[in-house]
Amino acid sequence: MQIGTIVLEAPVVAAPMAGVTDKIFRRILREAGAALTFTEMISAKGLYYRNSATWELMDLKGEEGRVVVQLFGREPEIMAWAAREAVKAGAAWVDLNMGCPTPKITRNGEGAALMRDLPRARDIVAAVAEVIYPVPVTVKMRKGWDEGEVNAVEAACAVVEAGARAVTVHGRTRSQFYSGRADWEIIRRVKEAVGVPVIGNGDVWRPEDALALMKATGCDGVMVGRGCLGNPWIFSQIRALLDGREVPPPPDPRERLGMALRHLRMAVERKGEAKGVKEMRKHLAWYLKGLPGAARVRQAVNNEGTLAGVTALLEDYMARLNSADRSR
Repeated sequence: MQIGTIVLEAPVVAAPMAGVTDKIFRRILREAGAALTFTEMISAKGLYYRNSATWELMDLKGEEGRVVVQLFGREPEIMAWAAREAVKAGAAWVDLNMGCPTPKITRNGEGAALMRDLPRARDIVAAVAEVIYPVPVTVKMRKGWDEGEVNAVEAACAVVEAGARAVTVHGRTRSQFYSGRADWEIIRRVKEAVGVPVIGNGDVWRPEDALALMKATGCDGVMVGRGCLGNPWIFSQIRALLDGREVPPPPDPRERLGMALRHLRMAVERKGEAKGVKEMRKHLAWYLKGLPGAARVRQAVNNEGTLAGVTALLEDYMARLNSADRSR
């Protein structure tokens, strides 16, 4: 898959996810086979007004592989300024968020609300494209605002005309948030309407889903979001399937817990013990999901605030799983 002058070795990328795709998880996803990772969505206005926490989200120093900075906002001038700063920080390209459904974003006319204001969306893309050329600008959008306002095709045509070099389409409306089924048909319609790469997003939970999405829509690439939470191995599995190679087996419980412990240590090393342990609780819940007796372990982890304590809980759980396997 090629975006502007950038050629990716595989058409499989990791989605930007707020509070999830931080520097540490991006590293894990790249190692697992994601051809590209995205930052969490970053407020252009937060950058402009020098908010330290916002700037921390755009720290790309020392990262191997390509990272895309995703920005959200509604003022073309501020978005253009922030995009230029993103390129200075080392962004492979800049992605503009037209899909976030959360009320605190949309009530400000940002995120998915831009799909209801296509002239403004067009102006933002044009302003960003002009100041960062030849670095590409791309757009991530949804099917529409709700089932009464399905306008992904019109929106995609508008942003491509303004200079977007690729479009990612999440096949849900804003009103759906993350519920229900993703509509892959709208992705197919966008692909037929525009002359730039289209990346499909929504309901890729297994490697077979990625192949089915590409076949059903003709899209150029697949973006995996919630399907990689606790399961970064999905990227190597998808790549093997697309290449016609044997798909690696799912990780066994020991491999999952080993990755959870590694992720935990990396988080604590970067963020400190208190913050690292607290922020890892959601990731640990995802790694544990579906394992026998995981609910009790998850509850214990959520009540523990130290690296040593959480490590002991996970190592004890792993030992119990190994003992159960040997007794069979």
